[in-house]
Amino acid sequence: MTDAIVLDEPQEAFEEQALPATRVRGYWQSVFYRLRHDPVTLVFATIVLLIVLAAVFAPLLAPFDPYKESIVGRLKPLGWRDHPLGTDELGRDMLSRLLFGGRVSLLMGVVPVLIASMVGGMLGVIGGFVGGRTNTAIMRTMDVFYAFPSVLLAVAIAGAMGGGMANGMLALTLVFIPPMCRVAETATTQVRALDFIEAARASGARTMTIIRYHVLGNVLGPVFIYASSLVSVSILLASGLSFLGLGVRPPLPDWGLMLSTLRQSIYVVPLVCALPGLAIFITSICCNLVSDGLRAAMDVRM
Repeated sequence: MTDAIVLDEPQEAFEEQALPATRVRGYWQSVFYRLRHDPVTLVFATIVLLIVLAAVFAPLLAPFDPYKESIVGRLKPLGWRDHPLGTDELGRDMLSRLLFGGRVSLLMGVVPVLIASMVGGMLGVIGGFVGGRTNTAIMRTMDVFYAFPSVLLAVAIAGAMGGGMANGMLALTLVFIPPMCRVAETATTQVRALDFIEAARASGARTMTIIRYHVLGNVLGPVFIYASSLVSVSILLASGLSFLGLGVRPPLPDWGLMLSTLRQSIYVVPLVCALPGLAIFITSICCNLVSDGLRAAMDVRM
C-alpha cells in the first residue's frame, strides 16, 4: 500500500493579513507634523505672534501719543480715566509706551541675532570645511571672546562706543558671533566627513559648490535652532543695556529704559512700574519655549 500523499492546504487559508501601508514623510513634513501636535509650542508661538503683531501695528493700537506728557497725570494707577495701564513718571500713557517699546525691544532682540547668524555661520562653515590653519585662525579668534561673560562683554563694547541704539545692536552682534561660529563649525566638521561630500569632491565639484549645495542644507538646521534660542537672550541683554543707559536713549520708548526710569517710583505705583519687566519676562519665556519646541520638532530621525 502506497503512502498517501498529504496535500498542503490552500495557501489562501494561511494568508497573512496585509500590514497597513505607512506613509513616508519628508524631513520638513515631519517637522511640521510634530509642531502641529505640540500644543505647548503652538500656544507660546501664538503669544509671540501676538506680541509681534501688537508691536508692528502699534500706531493703530496705541490709544495715545507715546511721547505726550502731562504734569497733572503723572504716575496714575491702572484704570485711571482713559489710561487702562496708568501713566509713567511724565504722565505718558503706559499702554502706548509698551506697544511702541515692543517695536524697539524686538528689533534689538532679532536684528543682532540675524546678523550674527549670517556672519558667524559663514565663518564657521568656512573654518569647518577648509580646516587646517584657516580653522585654527578663525576659532582661536572666536575663543578670545569666550574669555569674557556675554553681559560684561556687551556692556564693555557698548560703553566704549558711547551707547545708543545702533551701538547697542552692534555690541550684541559682536557678542553673538562667536557662539554662532562655534555651532556652525561643529556642524560643518561633522558633515565634512560624510560619504556624499567625498563623492562630490571625487566628481570634481569646486569647494564653493560643495558648500552651497551639500553643506549648507545640513548646517542651517542647527544654526537656526541655536539662533532661535538667542532671541530671548538678546532681548534681555538689550533691555539690560537700556536699563544701564548704554542702549536706547530717551524719549524713545524701550522696555528696559522704561524699567530704569520707573524704578524710583516703585513705591508709588508698583504695578505700573512692573509692567515693562513683565513684558520682558513674558516675551523671553515664550521665545525660549518656542525655541525648545523647534529643537524637538527638528530632531527628526528619518
